[in-house]
Amino acid sequence: MARKLFGTDGVRGTANTPPMTAEMALRIGAAVGRHFRRDSQGVHRVVIGKDTRLSGYMFENALTAGLTSTGMNVLLLGPVPTPAVGLLTPSMRADLGIMISASHNPAADNGIKFFGPDGFKLSDADEAEIEALIHSGVELAEAGNIGRAKRIDDGRFRYQERVKSTFPSGKRLDGLKVVVDCANGAAYKAAPEVLWELGADVVPLGVAPDGLNINRGCGSTEPRLAAEAVVAHGADVGICLDGDADRVILIDETGQVADGDQIMALMAARWAEEDRLRGGVLVATVMSNLGLERFLDARGLRLERTGVGDRYVVEAMRRGGWNLGGEQSGHIVMTDYATTGDGLMAGLQFLAEMCRSGQPASALARNFEPVPQLLKNVRYSEGDAPLERASVKSAIAEAEARLNGTGRLLIRKSGTEPLIRVMAECEDEALLAELVDGIVAEVGATA
Repeated sequence: MARKLFGTDGVRGTANTPPMTAEMALRIGAAVGRHFRRDSQGVHRVVIGKDTRLSGYMFENALTAGLTSTGMNVLLLGPVPTPAVGLLTPSMRADLGIMISASHNPAADNGIKFFGPDGFKLSDADEAEIEALIHSGVELAEAGNIGRAKRIDDGRFRYQERVKSTFPSGKRLDGLKVVVDCANGAAYKAAPEVLWELGADVVPLGVAPDGLNINRGCGSTEPRLAAEAVVAHGADVGICLDGDADRVILIDETGQVADGDQIMALMAARWAEEDRLRGGVLVATVMSNLGLERFLDARGLRLERTGVGDRYVVEAMRRGGWNLGGEQSGHIVMTDYATTGDGLMAGLQFLAEMCRSGQPASALARNFEPVPQLLKNVRYSEGDAPLERASVKSAIAEAEARLNGTGRLLIRKSGTEPLIRVMAECEDEALLAELVDGIVAEVGATA
């Protein structure tokens, strides 16, 4: 069965609007509970984390009801970063991990992400089977076998200790002033505490969640506030997380922003020098800049590209036995340490390199000159299929012909929002703008 409910990272949408309703969350809970209780023997458990969105309470309760109805015991972590769920699922011997979050999306959205018993996100095949159960219905547990729910108070602290353990043993951040923007999201307590415990002088931003302000004017998608704070406070570096803290954007001491491509370039080069980069390969998506690929080529390293979505990056890493990957948007996956992207952990790796090298952030955050890249999003209406229109196909074909191998063109549907993403790269910036704008105009035209 093809997946219709699941996108590139679980189920996502506007809260209280199909499919993100309490009723659907209950059905999802029951279906995923039955899927992971293929046998009826022994104790079965699931850990659930969430970010700070107001709707998180509603979905947490609905999922718990669905899961316990199939005999699953539920362990509730409360607000924790997404990578904490990936960590604690195998640590607590759970059959399943669930994170309630829409990541970098606005507060009105929410989502449900799933992790298997190994702490890695579910495969497309698993999601297809769960979706089939949602539509067909599931057999409920007998009254005496209904599951229990329990609050876990120390989940965040377990996660924080794991994150700190990835920082070089015996090293501290004494003397470094760090701005950390938590996006009023899941890491609003964990990130400042970890940095402070390692000795940094911490300037916290986005640490006053009210259920409605997650990602609003802050965090990795809007780093301007943090950049201004870095300059105003004379900080050495800024770390910007998103709502569920699985991605990071860095800011150097001058207020300049470094994206995930620059972070991956630094880490890949450093790990290769230390003979830690397995296979000499970095895994990234089709969205990563051509400049990153050239940077790696010059060092005898290889960029392995995947479809968009950190889940596909991780799947490729596991197939190839590689240990470093990520996305331009700031997901940095280090499978030596974690099962999914971890913004705080990646930020610590950057700080560790600052300490080791003695160089400022500005010297470490600009590893290659990016090829000019332009990305524009076009929102489309429900039921529309703009990429199937002849006029759009013609505009794309014409753009590819004009690039004539001198750049890249990537047109795709978002897996999390009703958007068409139009991206192009080439050295000629005037041509770049002309091509992207031409395709955007055709995609946005009335069918």
